[in-house]
Amino acid sequence: MESALNPYSPGSGRRPFELVGRQSEIDAFDLLLAKTRQRRPDRGIVLHGLRGVGKTVLLNEFRRQAEHAEFMVVFLEGRDAEGGPEAVRAKLARNLLQAGRKLNRRGAGERLLAALGSIASFSAKLGVTGIDIGVNLNHGRADSGSIEVDLEELIEDLCLALAEKRSGLIFVIDEMQDLDDGLIAALLSAQHLAGQREWPFYIAGAGLPNLPSVLSEARSYAERIFNYRSIGALSREAAEAALVAPAQRYGASFVPEAKDLLLSASGAYPYFLQEYGYAAWETAPEKTVTFDDAKIAVEIGRAQLDQGFFPSRWKRASKAEKDFLRLMAIDGDDGSSTADLADRAKKKQSSMTMTRASLIDKGIIYAPALGVVAFTVPGMADYVKRLHE
Repeated sequence: MESALNPYSPGSGRRPFELVGRQSEIDAFDLLLAKTRQRRPDRGIVLHGLRGVGKTVLLNEFRRQAEHAEFMVVFLEGRDAEGGPEAVRAKLARNLLQAGRKLNRRGAGERLLAALGSIASFSAKLGVTGIDIGVNLNHGRADSGSIEVDLEELIEDLCLALAEKRSGLIFVIDEMQDLDDGLIAALLSAQHLAGQREWPFYIAGAGLPNLPSVLSEARSYAERIFNYRSIGALSREAAEAALVAPAQRYGASFVPEAKDLLLSASGAYPYFLQEYGYAAWETAPEKTVTFDDAKIAVEIGRAQLDQGFFPSRWKRASKAEKDFLRLMAIDGDDGSSTADLADRAKKKQSSMTMTRASLIDKGIIYAPALGVVAFTVPGMADYVKRLHE
């Protein structure tokens, strides 16, 4: 089939041709916006799940919804390549300045202009300059040097101004578990206070399956201030729609056996569906994807995953960490007991603690329960086994 018409889009955070199986989350966020316009308080939303399940796609959809509703939207990603917590906080300041610049237009009003001054003060205190938003510093607000105090004052000033216009402030945060402890605590404190005082401020966050526990460890009330949504593999019906509907738009189809093979190979994970669908489109010479086409597509799709998706995690691991991952792969994707891993390695559990902690810090594994570890990426166990073979 014609490559230029290929409707599948494998890639990090790229919106698929058909966004299916996530309507419940989209509706929940739309309700949050609607209630905010009616000045009725609600809770923020936290998405948690393995990599490749479409959390970033959903966050981007939330961002689009909020911007369309003319809310002030500030995006932030927890993980930063270099610079650590300071770099992430500086990024937050820059994104606040950019969002504030969009609000400084004719008819903004005195209260909103003063709130924008608080953004300027907050950013200047963090050493972020060079983005002029057309207001003076609001001295004495959001400039104490304490991230918790300054965020609270900044959010209060913005929310009180935005509420007059039946609008609100949304922080869209990806990889939230990677934020430093101080920033997480400050954000949770602000969200908690916003709920108590009915400020229109909400966090829409996403992260790995351990994100809820990370938030609860930072603040005990975290479990009560968010609408938590576990995002996993798609249902059979939704996975079939994600695979078949894009092809149908261009008059293409799958024979039942081909469809079943591709769905099985993907495990109904959204990212994998895009990868295998893309390969099937490129492989099939005619507009009907046959079983033989699908078999080739599975091989090509898996090779693509083995060249890009999985190695990006594997290559970050040290030799000792790779040995740890090989021991985990024996148990598949369901998770491994740290006691069993120590027995296999013929080591004491305590001697493997640093390796385990380093792999968690790198986002390659997580701890779903006490004494248990699992891969953050579906299919990683099979990849490690293929490497060994």
